[in-house]
Amino acid sequence: MSDQVGDSILIVDDEPLVRESMAVYLSDSGFQVLVAVDGRDGLRLFHERQPHLVICDLRMPAVDGLDLLKVITQSSPETPVIVVSGQGDMGDVVTALRLGACDYLFKPLVELEVLEHAVRRALERGRLLRENLVYRQKLEMANRELERSLDVLEEDQEAGRRIQLRMLPESPMVVDGYFFSHRIIPSLYLSGDFIDYFRLGEHRMGFYLADVSGHGASSAFITVFLKTLTTRIQKHYERRKAVASLSPARLLANINQELLAMGLGKHLTMFCGVINLVDNHLTYCVGAHFPPPILVSKTAEGQESVRVIEGMGLPVGLFAEAKYEDIELPLAEHWTLVAMSDGILEVMPGHLPDKEEKLLELVRQGYRSVDALSQQLSVSGQVDVPDDIAILVVER
Repeated sequence: MSDQVGDSILIVDDEPLVRESMAVYLSDSGFQVLVAVDGRDGLRLFHERQPHLVICDLRMPAVDGLDLLKVITQSSPETPVIVVSGQGDMGDVVTALRLGACDYLFKPLVELEVLEHAVRRALERGRLLRENLVYRQKLEMANRELERSLDVLEEDQEAGRRIQLRMLPESPMVVDGYFFSHRIIPSLYLSGDFIDYFRLGEHRMGFYLADVSGHGASSAFITVFLKTLTTRIQKHYERRKAVASLSPARLLANINQELLAMGLGKHLTMFCGVINLVDNHLTYCVGAHFPPPILVSKTAEGQESVRVIEGMGLPVGLFAEAKYEDIELPLAEHWTLVAMSDGILEVMPGHLPDKEEKLLELVRQGYRSVDALSQQLSVSGQVDVPDDIAILVVER
């Protein structure tokens, strides 16, 4: 319990003897005592001096104790009020307590130690109420500040979301009989998954699916960097008329070096490919991408095969000595390539081998478009997902 010495007490009583006896006793106990001769005088002193505690008689002319109690509890509910009265009516006791009195003492006060005990207890209660009021005010201020910050953050995130969406390629896109489509479902406002496909000269199309470690704004920043870097590399090779030498492995190696140099502590997994539109030939590279992409091949006679394509590699932006390898893959006359980020595995039941087999089986059953796969896997974008999800479909 805190030391209440120095706390101010207002005594309101129209009986001089009672008023003075309480005032002298409490002053000797170390309290600052104010006295009022009636309820009207008590109201004036209360508003002028704002005491820590009020002791008031119940029956007084003009403004009685109940009226005084009402004013105090309404204007300053943290100020405790002790009612002292010679009336022994229990109805008055109940009324006073209901109006906010913290204690009720009966006259005559034979032992003033009882009054002092009630005063110290009431002052402690008042202190706790004041501390609680200050705490609530600070909490409300913090909540208002948090709401303003959240509004600003939401605006920033929405702006970032719009920027990120504008960076994505058109979906679907058709280039010389090749179809590209995608869908990204972020777990937060912004996505750490990213997809792009783009022309490389007249006869090639490049594409990739990248999954940045983590979630939210920091991961989304890497996707902006990724878009900028791949665009820069693409333009560099086009200016030098050396598009044919732009291999996926070289692209991943460049991104790996740039990420390590930035020192952001971020890395990504990546599946990157270049399609020769004339020869119907795919060159691709895998940087620890999982689950493995699924390739559907169909011959002119209608024979169809469904399989995962090989390749693992190391994550991009994690190891300085990482090496990446191009894999050459001649394509069938008609084919579909389905690549997904590992967020898709988070929404699927069962163990990991079961999930991989389930994805393969869905593609085998004919669910090969972005819409069909999203519907079958219940990731249409209308429900929350635990991790960013990206789906890329390329077909001819």
